[in-house]
Amino acid sequence: MNGRGVALLGVAAVVAALAGPATAQDKLVIGAAVALTGNLAYADVPAMAGMQLAVEEINAAGGVGGRMIEIRQKDSRSDPAQAAVAAQELIDEGISVLVTPCDADPSIGAGQIAQAAGVAAFSTCASSPTLPLAVGDHMFLNFPADNVQSAVSGKYAIDQGYKTAAILVSPDTAYTQLPLYFKAVFETLGGKVVAEDSFTMGQQDFSAQVTKIKALSPPPDVIMTAAYEPDFPAFIKQLRASGVKIPVIGSDGIDSPTTFALGDVAEGVVFSTAGFAAEGSPLAKFDAAFKAKYGQDTDTIYNAIGYDLVQVVAAASKAAGSAEPAAVWQAVRELQDVQGATGTITYKGAGGIPIRQVAIVRIQGGKRALVLQTSPDPALVPPPRM
Repeated sequence: MNGRGVALLGVAAVVAALAGPATAQDKLVIGAAVALTGNLAYADVPAMAGMQLAVEEINAAGGVGGRMIEIRQKDSRSDPAQAAVAAQELIDEGISVLVTPCDADPSIGAGQIAQAAGVAAFSTCASSPTLPLAVGDHMFLNFPADNVQSAVSGKYAIDQGYKTAAILVSPDTAYTQLPLYFKAVFETLGGKVVAEDSFTMGQQDFSAQVTKIKALSPPPDVIMTAAYEPDFPAFIKQLRASGVKIPVIGSDGIDSPTTFALGDVAEGVVFSTAGFAAEGSPLAKFDAAFKAKYGQDTDTIYNAIGYDLVQVVAAASKAAGSAEPAAVWQAVRELQDVQGATGTITYKGAGGIPIRQVAIVRIQGGKRALVLQTSPDPALVPPPRM
């Protein structure tokens, strides 16, 4: 996962300015121990920009029960140990809620500190359904979980008439093993995964994996992977350069400008994500507000996901009538149908995993084209892999 480069400098500067004294009693204080630098900044910096937009809108309307929202942030530098240090520092300052990075690994340590302190913690966009199980009942996902996304993408593959699949996984993170959830759904519905291969994150040379795929006879109907930056661009370029034209299904990690800048190489790639900005939708409205604030179009769903996170925290504080950590945490567990930019969000009875829709999007002419947006069939959602 790379940083986003020059396009994010303006947004990052706005995000970096967030700071100021307050207590959880007189303000709703959100502590963010997130990656402002390093390989996870590609997701956390855009999420923070969306969070700030939500904070400004809510504060301009009078806050939450008269309380203003404040964001305090510390850079985790995309390092699990530093994420834990930053989380502890923020909790020691007296925050209402903790936000952790867009990856399960750094979120576990940071989340465990929040768990011990009785503070609700939300990852910006980690999607491993094992994260709340690894941390405890104070840890919440904000993004559609891997098994939830796979319930939709696996059924999509079957509905396309695909009968065989090859999957490409990495053991390096829980997220890059998402294709194993896809396999469970695909085979439950009658498909067959005929090949599995692995890669090391950051390897850049996918010739061995591409050679194995090309040698499959008959070729699989589809390839599924959860590789993301910089791995996915390297893989898809080498796959297409070898002459392999098999359809590819990815996941939300490739929803980035880098992928869309690949041109014809990425044409037709399909991926699961949290939403699509259809005309007149809440997400389209958010996109317009984002451009008005930052002077640039949103180019990733992570902007809206950050916005949604603040809406959830504000709804919990409003329901609790308090900014105290224990009260906010209890209220989160009872939330139903909170309206976010990407759709409605429910936590009641969900065990830390939000109940929300999943969009299947196709890369078409360098832009996003909606294939479908739906809630998964609960009977198809595989159990978390521990």
